[in-house]
Amino acid sequence: MEETISLQELFATLKKRLVLIIGLTIIAILIAGVVSYNFLTPIYQTNTQILVNQEKTDTAQLLNQNIQTDLQLINTYSVIIKSPAILDQVSEQLDLGLSVEALTNKITVTNAENSQVVNVSVQDPDPAIAVDIANTTAAVFQEEIQELMKVDNVSILSPAVVKENPSPVAPNPMLNMAIAAVVGLMLGVGIAFLLEYLDTSLKNEQDIEDVLGIPLLGVISPIKEDTASQTDSDRKAG
Repeated sequence: MEETISLQELFATLKKRLVLIIGLTIIAILIAGVVSYNFLTPIYQTNTQILVNQEKTDTAQLLNQNIQTDLQLINTYSVIIKSPAILDQVSEQLDLGLSVEALTNKITVTNAENSQVVNVSVQDPDPAIAVDIANTTAAVFQEEIQELMKVDNVSILSPAVVKENPSPVAPNPMLNMAIAAVVGLMLGVGIAFLLEYLDTSLKNEQDIEDVLGIPLLGVISPIKEDTASQTDSDRKAG
């Protein structure tokens, strides 16, 4: 016999296991909050900006050509900034004991479309170290690019600074707790339906008909204790 489940039965199952679902959701939120606030290391981010610009020229045509040249060079500069030629010196000057690969993972180089400004972002558990890495990387790049590319078109537009009360960019406890709430809710609903599926006890007349495959002819109503006691008393009196 093919079994079908109505929406009413689904809602009845959810209502029956509502305490379980809410409990798992709350537990998931609490675990995410505790882990986010007490066990995950805060990561801070700082930025320094580098301007790529040729020397001023007298004519507008030459100025436009220089700008287009700078824009074409920015992609190359973005690669050079994270190259061993730059990061080896950064690691040596700061004496951080970090390899080029470790520094590369901390640095992100971006620039807006058609912009001559290159943004160097650094993430580190220590905000002061993040600032040192960003500024040293920019300074070393500004110096070394003159030897590597034989150009002098790089200047530091905005150095990184240590903020008084920096806020970490990761982890995000509220986001983690929201994700945990969704996961906990889904887990609770899944377990609720699983328990209902594994529960093979007969709960009503329909369950009996489904199991036996025959129609139900009658039902014995439950006898209240007071009524049963009264009936026994009447029998003894008679």
